Amino acid sequence: MTTERVTISLSRDEALVLFEWVARANESSIVEKSRAEQLVLWILEGALEKSLKEIFDPDYRSLLAQSAARVVAEHDAPDEEP
Repeated sequence: MTTERVTISLSRDEALVLFEWVARANESSIVEKSRAEQLVLWILEGALEKSLKEIFDPDYRSLLAQSAARVVAEHDAPDEEP
């Protein structure tokens, strides 16, 4: 077993959008997950939760929408297919 760590760098907006997706994936029984995948998703959700004070803000949904819009504006090419 390796204990080497991997660091991923995300903008705060990207992290907030990712947190929301991971939280939904963790709550969903529709997405089939192996035990290892489920554990890693829980670890990722916990790490993001510790870093993002926005998720506890009463205006979270609005903050999330603003972050999502900024991510799309920054990374989405007009004619690019997903």
